[in-house]
Amino acid sequence: MAARGLCSRREADELIARGWVRVDGRVISELGTRVGPDVVIELDPRAERQRDQRVTILLNKPVGYVSGQPEPGCKPAVTLISPDSQIAGVAGGQRFRPAMLKGLAPAGRLDVDSTGLLVLTQDGRVARRLIGDDSEVDKEYLVRVEGRLQADGLALLRHGLSLDGRALRPARVEWQNRDQLRFVLREGRKRQIRRMCELVGLEVVGLKRVRIGRVRLGDLPLGGWRVLRADEHF
Repeated sequence: MAARGLCSRREADELIARGWVRVDGRVISELGTRVGPDVVIELDPRAERQRDQRVTILLNKPVGYVSGQPEPGCKPAVTLISPDSQIAGVAGGQRFRPAMLKGLAPAGRLDVDSTGLLVLTQDGRVARRLIGDDSEVDKEYLVRVEGRLQADGLALLRHGLSLDGRALRPARVEWQNRDQLRFVLREGRKRQIRRMCELVGLEVVGLKRVRIGRVRLGDLPLGGWRVLRADEHF
């Protein structure tokens, strides 16, 4: 089910346990049931209605907030999702309701020292699209740096570096001005950009994510959030 993009693995377990999954017309209620690649998998209409109520939130995360679980001295970004910080007047957007917080989880990391676009979602399909092993959704960052870039540094940032013994995927990297680089990545290792820059003689002094796929941060103010509209897609 996850491989077909129907839901996340966790959601699949929940739907199967409720008896809301049919394979070739037969209800499947046992977790871990194996099926062939050519079967027809259908979801009960109740599952579809439940998924339609799930929200995806776009947040402009400030420095000092962690994407996921709280760390000493830091708050999780989800604590910013409240009626007071919602940006009003966004066409097609939903107003805050407490149910939005249930099961809301970050779809990707943005470290505590970084700012910009963070996606929090109740929808496993969105999470899988953004952070699944086969994700091809790119993320764009503006990165302020200090230091002296080694001679072949820009070429290495684009392709040729490794972290934790694993080669990094090709990236688009270019100078925006004398102290700011633009990165476009299709992966998200822990503190990846900061560590990449360290390897070529640069220190990151500011990092902001401005785009995920086709969705841009735009003029969303720092600490503000809004709901992803039905006409927006990553």
